[in-house]
Amino acid sequence: MHGRLGFVLACFGALALLPLIAGPYALDLVTKIMVYAIFALSLELLVGGTGLVCFGQAGFFGIGAYAAVLLSPESGSPSAWWLLPACLAAAALYALAVGALSLRTKGVYFIMVTLAFAQMAYYVVHDTPLGGGTDGIYLYTKPLLWPGRDLDDGLVMYGFTLACLVATFVFLAVLLRSRFGRALAGIRVNEQRMRATGFSTYPYKLAAFTLSGAIAGLAGFLFAVKDGFVNPELMSWHLSGAVLIMVILGGIGHLRGALIGAFAFALLQEFFKSEAIFGAFAKHWHLGLGLAIIACVALLPRGLVGLPGQWRERLAGRLLGPRAGVPTEVAP
Repeated sequence: MHGRLGFVLACFGALALLPLIAGPYALDLVTKIMVYAIFALSLELLVGGTGLVCFGQAGFFGIGAYAAVLLSPESGSPSAWWLLPACLAAAALYALAVGALSLRTKGVYFIMVTLAFAQMAYYVVHDTPLGGGTDGIYLYTKPLLWPGRDLDDGLVMYGFTLACLVATFVFLAVLLRSRFGRALAGIRVNEQRMRATGFSTYPYKLAAFTLSGAIAGLAGFLFAVKDGFVNPELMSWHLSGAVLIMVILGGIGHLRGALIGAFAFALLQEFFKSEAIFGAFAKHWHLGLGLAIIACVALLPRGLVGLPGQWRERLAGRLLGPRAGVPTEVAP
């Protein structure tokens, strides 16, 4: 427990100190990764915390991003202190509506229904003037944190995103250790048994689904403010698949796994896109990224977060041997 807490504190401390040594490009890249980490945490609440595999998370992400642009005035900078809650509310309301219907299904049907709702939102902004069509919409004025200080400043945006990431992580850590979180864990392990003990599981799942959508909306808001531009691709199924890969890559069932997975996925993308390393092959970066993810999933069944434990088990197996009752291979 203390080791895990120390690891998380060390990571957040390193992110806080990064502006002292990093240049503008590195800060911009890490800001984007932190946005994806918040997005991954929103899905971890569903997949790892509740056992619900949602394939429409990009819909809530995109609604938060589009709300940030559509609610901003054309002239003058809006205050972040009303715009941010409004974006979270928009994403949460859509998640509430989607969850109220999709949670009446299970398994692969739940996955397909959430995907269908996300695609509906995608085509609304893609095929209507509301979202600017395929061209998207620009955010010309960045929100103000306080007079004279807006989120157009890269360093301010970095600090604000880091604060949101820390707040989201702490909130979910406390939530999952509360009575509500224990109920979600029970639903994940055996929902039928939870019902037999007197729990009405539907309200718990709906609350978790709505909260997950709100957190995804927070990530969408930060993404829109950072880039100053939104387009329909923010709601595409590709992004829903990417954030699910982040959670799996980091390790399902661990909040820190969502953080590790987001950073690993984004850094792998940058690595395989680098023309300095791969030359002309860099334009085929999807191939390299796909092979790397397949290798990680095959070799790390518990994700990157389980790598230290896997090493310890293998080391113990070699030192003590099979006669000591320690398996020499890690079970998948």
